[in-house]
This record gives sequence, structure tokens and C-alpha cells, in this order.
Amino acid sequence: MTISAGTAVGDVRSAPITERRFFVPFVLITSLFFLWAFGVNLNDILIPHLKNVFGLSDFQSSFIQVAFFGGYFLAAFPAGWAMERIGYKKGILAGLFLCAAGAVLFLPASSSRAYGFFLFALFVMACGQSFLEVAANPYVTILGPPRSAERRLNFAQSFNAVGAMLSPILGRAFIFTGIEYAPAQIAAMSSTQLQAYRAAEASTVKGPYLVIAGIFVVVAILIQLTHLPDVQEPAAEARASHVEKDSEGVFSHPHLLKGVVAQFFYVGAQVGVASFVIRYAQFAVHGTSAKTAALYLLLHQTGFMAGRFIGSAMMKKIAAPRLLSLFAAASLV
Repeated sequence: MTISAGTAVGDVRSAPITERRFFVPFVLITSLFFLWAFGVNLNDILIPHLKNVFGLSDFQSSFIQVAFFGGYFLAAFPAGWAMERIGYKKGILAGLFLCAAGAVLFLPASSSRAYGFFLFALFVMACGQSFLEVAANPYVTILGPPRSAERRLNFAQSFNAVGAMLSPILGRAFIFTGIEYAPAQIAAMSSTQLQAYRAAEASTVKGPYLVIAGIFVVVAILIQLTHLPDVQEPAAEARASHVEKDSEGVFSHPHLLKGVVAQFFYVGAQVGVASFVIRYAQFAVHGTSAKTAALYLLLHQTGFMAGRFIGSAMMKKIAAPRLLSLFAAASLV
């Protein structure tokens, strides 16, 4: 992947994060990392919230993540195909509008109080975020000197952690009402009372997700109005020739395969833990409301954010492979 204009080459540790000519595109692309964090990490709020709304088991509530990351997985290859044909800018715009559409679907899902509708809305939103991630991760590496590409990518990804940290704050303030009833109290309610309670709880997602949809649209407009550097993919003939020369394709790169395996377990651990921090806090401390338990999720995500920025800063002094090994070893403690 190359860009039409050349980039300055300097020492990997002294090269700047980006260059003046790339500053605005870099800010906009970095904002995508921040934005899609809300879609991912508000799921940690939705799991206990929709569990309460629909009277779900923990297993049933986990389908929120199944629907979401199912969309991520299924849209990834079409997103890559789309980037080659319509370009990164249009691919990013498509992703933003898909995200906005998924967020808007929370309104009818809330009104209908259908769990499946919520899952569909999350699936659509995740498809959009898959487009954004497929585009933004490689694209941000070209917005500055090649020698600082790894550090630039890690820095941009750090803002994903900022969004992750803010998600429990916003979810606690605008989605959780703090009104929760014990199973015995639920059982004692009349059908009318129960429906009214669950309708009120379901409606709290409307405002936050409508705002999120609006933000996605605004960012899409800004990106549409901004000149982004052209990304030139190899011609189809060149790609075909390369594939013929290297019949094993990606399987000939053992480090790539190991990276995929590591990423698989990393994401599983990250999502699995964060998804049930609130439920674990409620289990460990009987009588804890979801709104109070969200503070534990906030602590968890704050640590995640700190690690992101500390790691990004350390990359200026420590080579990426060595730093990765250090963090991997620390994770085993």
C-alpha cells in the first residue's frame, strides 16, 4: 500500500507521529477509533440492562456480543473487497452510515421491546464498524513518516481506549436508571406494572443511541468535505502475478499467523472480561445495582486506557516486538 506523495524517512524513535500536511486527515481518522469504541463498549452496559428489561439469563444476554462480533466477522471480508473497489474514503463513509443506521434502529427496537430487534441493530452497527476498522487501521499508518507507522497506529488506537473508558460513564448516567427490583418483587407485579417498568427501562437507550447516530453522520460529513491522501492498491494483474509466485499466500508468513492467533485470544479475553464485569460485581457483592457496579467497569476501562497510552509512549524508546513481549509476559502475572 502506497500513497501518491512521498513521506519523510527518519529514525524510528525520533520520527514525528505525523506531518503537518496529514494533520487534519490524521485527526479525523483517529476520531474513528474513538467513535467505534462506543459501539463496542456500550455493549458492556447493554448486557446487564437488556437482561433486566427482558428477564434474560446471563447466557441469553451474552448473545449481544455474539450478534455484534458476528457482524464484525461477517463484514470483514466484504469490507476489504469494498476498499479495493470503491477506495478507502468511500469505504469509511459507508461504514459510518452503517453505524448510524444501526444506532437509529435502537429506537424502533426499544419501542417494540423485541430482543431480536436489538440484536439486529447491533449486527448492523457492527458491520459498519468492521468497515471502519478494516479501513482505519491500515490507513492511519500512511499518514506520516513510514518509520513512525507502528507508533502512529498504536497512538491512534489509544483513543479507542478513551472511548472505552467514557462508555461506562455515559451508560451509567443515561442508560441505567438505578431502579431495579428483586425477582420476588418482579413476580409480585401485575402484568400492567411489569410492562410499564420494562417499557420505561427499554426507552432509556433511545437518547444515547440517537446522539451516537448523529455523531457518526457529522463525522461522515466532515470526512466527505476533507481531502484524504490517495491510497493506491496494486493493480489486479500485479496482485494475480504475486499470488502465482507465492502460492501459499498469507500462510507463508508465520509471524502473521501467530499474530492472528494472538489477536484472537486477546480480543476474546478483553471482550469476555469487560462484558461481565458488572454482572460479576453484582454476584460478588449481593444487592449491588448495575448503576453502582458500572463503577467497577469504569476502573477496568481506565486501566485499559492507561495501558494504551503508556504503551504508545514506550514505543518511542522500546522496539515494538520487545514491548509486545514485555506486555505479554506481564499479562501472565
